[in-house]
Amino acid sequence: MRNVVVVGAQWGDEGKGKIVDWLSAHFDIVARYQGGHNAGHTVQIGERRFVLHLIPSGILRERTACVIGNGVVVDPEALLDEMAMLRREGVSVTPERLLISHRAHVILPYHRALETVLERQLGERRVGTTMRGIGPAYEFKYGRRGLRVSDLCSPSRLREKILAAAEYANRVLRAFDAELVDPRPIYERYRELGETIAPFVTDTASYLNRAIAEGRTVLFEGAQGTLLDVDHGTYPFVTSSSASAGGASIGTGVAPTRITAVVGVIKAYTTRVGEGPFPTELQDEIGQLLQRGGGEYGATTGRPRRCGWFDAFAVAYAVMLNGCTTLALTKLDVLDPLPEIKICVGYRHRGRTLATYPVSCEELRECEPIYEVLPGWQTPTSGLTRYEALPPKARQYIERVSQLVGCEISLISTGAEREEMIVRTSPPIF
Repeated sequence: MRNVVVVGAQWGDEGKGKIVDWLSAHFDIVARYQGGHNAGHTVQIGERRFVLHLIPSGILRERTACVIGNGVVVDPEALLDEMAMLRREGVSVTPERLLISHRAHVILPYHRALETVLERQLGERRVGTTMRGIGPAYEFKYGRRGLRVSDLCSPSRLREKILAAAEYANRVLRAFDAELVDPRPIYERYRELGETIAPFVTDTASYLNRAIAEGRTVLFEGAQGTLLDVDHGTYPFVTSSSASAGGASIGTGVAPTRITAVVGVIKAYTTRVGEGPFPTELQDEIGQLLQRGGGEYGATTGRPRRCGWFDAFAVAYAVMLNGCTTLALTKLDVLDPLPEIKICVGYRHRGRTLATYPVSCEELRECEPIYEVLPGWQTPTSGLTRYEALPPKARQYIERVSQLVGCEISLISTGAEREEMIVRTSPPIF
């Protein structure tokens, strides 16, 4: 195991938090490379449940250092709240264990105000964002109006940039007759926040590259999932950053040649939160069973997730984009009660079977899933830790999924708890 990316291969919520936590026992550093506190990674350790939004899941391993990379957008208030939560739980959060890129962009109150107004204006065309300012923060970044973490540590520069950005934001807010933002209290508050987080701020690209040169290992943690990637996902119903494996290099400053493997995380069925097309969605009692059994409610917002059958056509697309070396399968046990299980093996659009994943959401909405039906096992799998202990029909399902998506499955999660894991290869091949 060297330097490995963990990436969601569906629409997010695949269980990356648990997989990163489990793998981080074998790595020196865990680095988050994109997204903001719109992500929620849940880790269960015995009776203790941690929900992390910005800080990498590796923070729960005492010997592991964690990095928030330059590709992340950081809400300092949310970050400090998360640090305080971890400390209350007895987790060490020090400048030696948590390093924040000085190039990461900052979410400010005017980003949240803009997102609220603009999402409301979209009406039925809304994206279904978390309303936490993530999208506008990335817009400001690429529009060269952004404010970076390094600016928080320079009061004069901070004042200048907040005044300019707030003036721009107020022009937009005024056009929609929305309440304007006052830059003065924003400056005072964020100057204080900058002083608080300053000990954690550093050149994380140099830190990571130096660590790799010294022989230390890095696990790169993504947020969201490949089908929400701003370039390759179901645009415009996507997140605002590069959620696929390629984002790991952009979002940390570690060259692609330093990355040795990619672990794709997939759920044994499919979920999606928010708006957007979802070909295998089940709006019946089976969908409700999956939602209840999997506890399918957003870790960040609490919104119920839409549920459907496993979409092998979409995951094969994600495996291709990410160059997945291996896969980790989660929530297999949620399928235990079902007498039969469907797998989507392709899409049919207006009578034509598609060879590649649709580019437009309009086309995707019209796609009819082509299903293959497998027998269910109707035997409990929760908590099993040996592949041979799985019911034969569960093994048949896993092997068929692997065949359809074109990538082996080496890790199988059989429950929420940290150690409820089956390892098919020892160690997993990276």
